[in-house]
Amino acid sequence: MSELLNILNTPEFQSKTTIKHQLRQLGIVTGDALMVHSSLKSMGWIAGGAQAVVEALLETITEAGTIVMPAQSTDNSDPSYWMQPPVPENWHQPIREQLPAFDPHLSELRGMGKIAECFHSHPATIRSPHPSHSFAAYGKQAAEWMSEQPLEDSFGEKSPLAKMLQVDVKILFIGVGFDSCTALHYAEFVQENRPTIPQGAAVLKDGKRAWQTYDCVDMDSDRFPEIAKAFPGSISEGLLGQAETRLVDMKPLVEFGIDWLREHPIT
Repeated sequence: MSELLNILNTPEFQSKTTIKHQLRQLGIVTGDALMVHSSLKSMGWIAGGAQAVVEALLETITEAGTIVMPAQSTDNSDPSYWMQPPVPENWHQPIREQLPAFDPHLSELRGMGKIAECFHSHPATIRSPHPSHSFAAYGKQAAEWMSEQPLEDSFGEKSPLAKMLQVDVKILFIGVGFDSCTALHYAEFVQENRPTIPQGAAVLKDGKRAWQTYDCVDMDSDRFPEIAKAFPGSISEGLLGQAETRLVDMKPLVEFGIDWLREHPIT
């Protein structure tokens, strides 16, 4: 039924060719480094769905560039924080004991959308090693950027984001808002007085499954749209399919976010 509604709400035929043409109109070209946040549903009906969108991105950027998408597996976390849905308290410890260890190939993505799920399944993508906050990447700098991601510094100075901030990366939002902007978590992680919460995840240690506890920065992406609204830099707008898109340079946005959070601490 949802597929039928999407067709009925799409005024013109859309395909991979449509998306590639629109990407060029947005100014995205061969060799770009691009982080993508997306909602397939917002794009309307496309022949080939998520696969067509992923192929359009790969063929536009090519192996000369790099595409990154968040590939978070937030189910691999301490069950005491689960709210959508919550689980009975007497299940918490059994979950900690029996949840499968993070596997970059098998661990499911949660809340990342169909485009990110399709991208993750591509055999040439590389997934970073964090059990809850991983990224998937394809292209020239994928292996380097995905090589490490410490448990307690998943979005900080030793994370893939820190490496991405050393070069020119664009962030593309397809039908989603700045509350999806994973890069702005870096601004939270480098704050001097960052609050943390105890967390845990199932990981492989010395080849054996184990429950690993760690301190995680208490993140609040609900504030990110405020940062974007105050950002004085350029945010381009356009369309991909039927979806409204925004395109912004990562480094100036994150640098502004660091200062903004410092000036607007949570009290």
